[in-house]
Amino acid sequence: MSSSSHQILFMTDINNIIKREVNPFDLINLAATNFWADKQDSSLIVESIHQDVIIQIEDLLKLLSMDHRSRTISLEGEPGSGKSYLLGRLKRTLNSKAFFVYILCNWPDSNYIWRHILRHTVDSLIQIPEGEKESQLMLWLKSLSAFTRSDITKIIFNDNFWEALQSNRQRFIKHLKYTYQKAGIYNPDIFFGVLHDLANPELYDTACEWLRGDDLSEESMKAIKVKNCIDTEDAAKNILTNFGRISTQTQPIVLCFDNFDSMPHSPEGFLDVQPFFNVNTSFHADNLKNFLIIISVITQTWNRNFDRIFRADKARIEREIKLKDITIEQAESLWNYHLKPLHQLANSKPESSIFPLSRQILEKNYPGGKTKPRNVLVLGRDEYQKYKEGLRTRTTNDGKSEHTNNTDTIQAEFELLWQKEYSKIQSKITKLSLLSSSDLMQMLQQSLSALQIQGIKPKLLTGRYATYSLSYQQSHKQERVGIVWTEDSSMNTFFHVMNACKNVIQNNSCKTLYLIRAGNVGKPNLAGNQLYRQIFTNTHHQHIKPSLTAVHYLATYQSFVNSAKSQELVIGGKTINVQGLESLIRQSQILHKQCTLLHDLGLVSQPEPDPIIKERKDYRPVKDFILNLIKTQGFMGVPTLISQASNQFSDVQETDIKMLIDLLCQERKAKIMNPKAKLQDQLISWNPQI
Repeated sequence: MSSSSHQILFMTDINNIIKREVNPFDLINLAATNFWADKQDSSLIVESIHQDVIIQIEDLLKLLSMDHRSRTISLEGEPGSGKSYLLGRLKRTLNSKAFFVYILCNWPDSNYIWRHILRHTVDSLIQIPEGEKESQLMLWLKSLSAFTRSDITKIIFNDNFWEALQSNRQRFIKHLKYTYQKAGIYNPDIFFGVLHDLANPELYDTACEWLRGDDLSEESMKAIKVKNCIDTEDAAKNILTNFGRISTQTQPIVLCFDNFDSMPHSPEGFLDVQPFFNVNTSFHADNLKNFLIIISVITQTWNRNFDRIFRADKARIEREIKLKDITIEQAESLWNYHLKPLHQLANSKPESSIFPLSRQILEKNYPGGKTKPRNVLVLGRDEYQKYKEGLRTRTTNDGKSEHTNNTDTIQAEFELLWQKEYSKIQSKITKLSLLSSSDLMQMLQQSLSALQIQGIKPKLLTGRYATYSLSYQQSHKQERVGIVWTEDSSMNTFFHVMNACKNVIQNNSCKTLYLIRAGNVGKPNLAGNQLYRQIFTNTHHQHIKPSLTAVHYLATYQSFVNSAKSQELVIGGKTINVQGLESLIRQSQILHKQCTLLHDLGLVSQPEPDPIIKERKDYRPVKDFILNLIKTQGFMGVPTLISQASNQFSDVQETDIKMLIDLLCQERKAKIMNPKAKLQDQLISWNPQI
């Protein structure tokens, strides 16, 4: 066989793979990510990109490990420079040398920062690092100097350490108090007692909930022998201080603050940055030891707000690290890594490791030889799609391409991104107690804004629980509607919230009041329950019990809002701002169709029933996913489509997926391009004429 004939056979092979497979650049999440929720594939990392930053931060960790003096650095970069991704790479690379914490700067109120930091610190510490069997929290606990001295198990316990730890609480507390008597531990009996309970599987979850600042029920507090929860800024700060002060013999704790643009705004419209930098200064001035603070921020945001920070607080930022653009060689390596899985499907590898792309495309688009990682990935996606569309014209022999990047495909791409993010949120938020009442209300407020609800005002309640509430103006009426959302377990807290609700009604601050609460409302003899019945029984005020699914929808939308604020939300190759996101969410009507809480509040109408319900299972999301995937790809292999749908909806049978594909073809929304071919060779395309 001649070399030219061999090349033709090879090209047919790789082209067939390109026809049937998903665009590999569509599988990349360009939005801002939490490095504990979004696992990075270490094989898809170009080591040379931002390697200098990795080295700088590793050097800082070495210094911190020696003197335990907390330090702060700013990590600055333009949108698309890879800030959030770099935080994840830092965690993956340096997790053996430090405990990593991811903190979104989206606290609902600037009076809530310490509690927000504590909650997210514990949320990250309970995660299990790669290659480990236990959480960061347990690794941290076991590495404390109180337990690592060679004489401890012999003199103190005379037995297996962890068995003794579970059985002798008072001895454990006494030993830690003696070991750290000069460290200045806040509430040592309570704190060390809760650390003891971490080793008891039956009390572990409750101990973690107390450490993160949850408002626990009286029964839960009794189980871990505490009388109060961490419900003030001072208490949250002091617990964080404890973490640092007793861990000076272990690894540092790295606090990664991401998405700076999502923090609250001041009345003048600027980011309310000064309260955050007050907190940062406290890590230094108040002797909070063993913390490395990394602030990830867009360069423009940093420049716009830097003058609004007090000079003394600026001095606490010890190093400013700016992310550099990447080179053409690094850009080529990025393409290589993302195309490699596709090439591995070919009978023989292409001569170019970035086929069907080329270095010439990079040189033409970036004549200066430098660009940002996101730009490279978006360009790769577009150029790959152009090549694939060229293959369609040869397949259909009609001399034209049917696929255009219009509004339909942008909407389809958004809905696919939504499905992926929703699945992550489902696995991350397994119960409502993982979110504070303030966080839940913030999520609801963002969704109401997207739905263009008029006259939204936060903090309907006054005092301590103000962030649990909001009010808005009812459509076509001058009357205001109030909403209060509390999931706190303590009946004492519930009483105070109900009392605040009573005051709102007495002051005529709203015409109708909704209470959102999935938890119980207490026994009839409790004062909180009596107030609850007085307000919400046989009156026009209503109590709504939200489903966990409804919260998943609110949380998914909030995740998109955070990405949009940080200029990390890219759809159809364009960066989408919050206004563009709100438009997309209204066009898709995802919240209208699926968020039952919004139905119960009377803010959206119930969707019409869909005939695609089989054995009480709703197949609409599966059908939408299939059609949206076809739209974004233009055309693809039927087996690949079935595989993608199966991966996204693991509880759906393959026969049902085939049924939905047939239904879309019957509805003329999609069509099989080569219906006479065997199933494994069939290609399916979107029918844009319908």
